[in-house]
Amino acid sequence: MKLDNKKLKKFFPDLAKELQSDKNKVAINSVRTNLQTGERAVSERFVHYVPDVIDFIRRCDTEEQAEEVIDYMEKKGEIEKQHARELRKQLEEKGVRSFGPKKGENYYFKHVG
Repeated sequence: MKLDNKKLKKFFPDLAKELQSDKNKVAINSVRTNLQTGERAVSERFVHYVPDVIDFIRRCDTEEQAEEVIDYMEKKGEIEKQHARELRKQLEEKGVRSFGPKKGENYYFKHVG
């Protein structure tokens, strides 16, 4: 079925509006013709990446969970006591989302590109 702009607007007004708007546009920066090369390049972004306390806090749903993360990291010696105090203060005053948006399931797989 071939549609011109007039018919598209008549039959699918919302779709036509979305296609003509500047919202939701995605830039394509490159095209890879070799699958293995493309996969290797994409997956190298997080090679040797070690998540820090903020990365773990951003996976939390509640302030209680974030407090547990801070306590654990401090107990294991991953963060200094002063840093833990600063994190707790921010958590208490501004909440868990003040550390950044929630990192959901498969975050790193979704954000390697």
